[in-house]
Amino acid sequence: MNKNEILNIVDHTLLAQTATWVEIKEILDDAMKYETASACIPASYVKQAVEYVDGKLPICTVIGFPNGYSTTAVKVAETADAVANGAEEIDMVINIGWVKDGRFDDVLAEIKAVKKACKGKLLKVIIETCLLTNAEKMRMCNIVTASGAEYIKTSTGFSTSGATFDDVKLMKTYVGPNVKIKAAGGISSFDDAEKFIELGADRLGTSRLVKLMK
Repeated sequence: MNKNEILNIVDHTLLAQTATWVEIKEILDDAMKYETASACIPASYVKQAVEYVDGKLPICTVIGFPNGYSTTAVKVAETADAVANGAEEIDMVINIGWVKDGRFDDVLAEIKAVKKACKGKLLKVIIETCLLTNAEKMRMCNIVTASGAEYIKTSTGFSTSGATFDDVKLMKTYVGPNVKIKAAGGISSFDDAEKFIELGADRLGTSRLVKLMK
């Protein structure tokens, strides 16, 4: 793949706590210029961003971010609000404590509730692979497959590490054919991006690749 083809599957991302509208506008301008898959930004800027891009770019936002331990009701409300404001894609963080507790039915029910609140918009489920055992990752592949979500996503980029080649390889092995894979967190070169794609990633979450192109 050439660099432009790689950028076409990138969610150009800015989720820093200090992100300002000036910085987000730059992300949006660059995402439109380089034709990335979406721009992923904080929920509080979604409405403003949707108006700014005027249909030229899908806007993605994050739910239960970055820790995932909000109640299901809060995540559902966040999702409904984001969709009402024009978000086309939703990246939600699972309740990692519930995974550790073995409450897999609750994890599945929560993802399904968020998916329903998406009203047909794309849902990506962040499982924060760096905090899970391989057995837990495999179980989450099964749960996301059963949930109706379109994507399973490796990482928030706010925990102990981001996407790894091994995690994408594992996901490709255990996730169902109806689920795509998003690798995110720490992707800093086009060589790494191409390797993630070869291993099965359908979408990449990063801001660094656009910066490299610039």
